[in-house]
Order: sequence, then structure tokens, then C-alpha cells
Amino acid sequence: MNEPERTNMERKRPPPVKVLSAQLRTAESQGPAGGGDGYVIRPGRGRSLPVSLVWLQGTVLEVQLDRNTVLLLDETGTFAVQGVNNIPKGKPCLSQGKYVMVMGVIQAISPEPVIRAVKMADLSERAALHRRMWKLEVEELQQVLS
Repeated sequence: MNEPERTNMERKRPPPVKVLSAQLRTAESQGPAGGGDGYVIRPGRGRSLPVSLVWLQGTVLEVQLDRNTVLLLDETGTFAVQGVNNIPKGKPCLSQGKYVMVMGVIQAISPEPVIRAVKMADLSERAALHRRMWKLEVEELQQVLS
């Protein structure tokens, strides 16, 4: 079977990088503002890591369906997720207090990170385990990638 032709952007986009919202707040743009070229985070010790597609986890603080947005909180701060009404199977995630994962593209980093969602999943059933492991998962992946 023939695969549909992919755009250059799709072919070049690396897999999602696990990040904390605080890392996005201090990220640096790789190109002109709004250019969509991605950002660079500093995972520590002089290392740098380019990111554009990111994976975050957090607790739903506020749902604004009329604005197609949810506000999430991870252990380092809040971040907004846009496009939530368009995510397949995303509706179960859109309740205050749910612990969710979000994969998406960085739209803004200041004053707070904004992600355009590509995928969301409800992790509430095992939230205690996911919360405990998340920072370790982020650190491990970033160490391997940078």
C-alpha cells in the first residue's frame, strides 16, 4: 500500500520530548518569533535540547470548552493546552481534577507555556504512580537525548 506523502515538517519533526512546564518558561526560541522552528531547553550542566513537540503531564485545574482550552498544573507550574475539543478520545480528560498527559506543539512560552494538543490521555486511574514517576521520566529522557 502507498503511504500518503508527508510534508517536510512532518518528516523532520522529532518524537515528543518529555518536559516540565518550568523548562518551557525558560526555553529559548530557535528562530524568528512565531516561526515554528521550535525551542531549546536547558536540562542542566550546560546541555541544550531542541524541542517543538512536547509531552507534559498534569492535573486539570480549569476547563474552558468555549475557548477550546484547559489549564493544567504540573509540579513546576501551570500551562495552557489549546485545541482540546478537536482531540479524538480527549473528552474524558476534560474534567477538573483529572491527571492527564498531553502531547502537543509549543505555541508560546511566555507568560505561561501554551501547547496545541495533538493527543491527550486520562492517567487518573493510576495518578499517584504517574505523579511520582513523571519527574524521573523527564530527567532520564532528557539525559539520553542531550
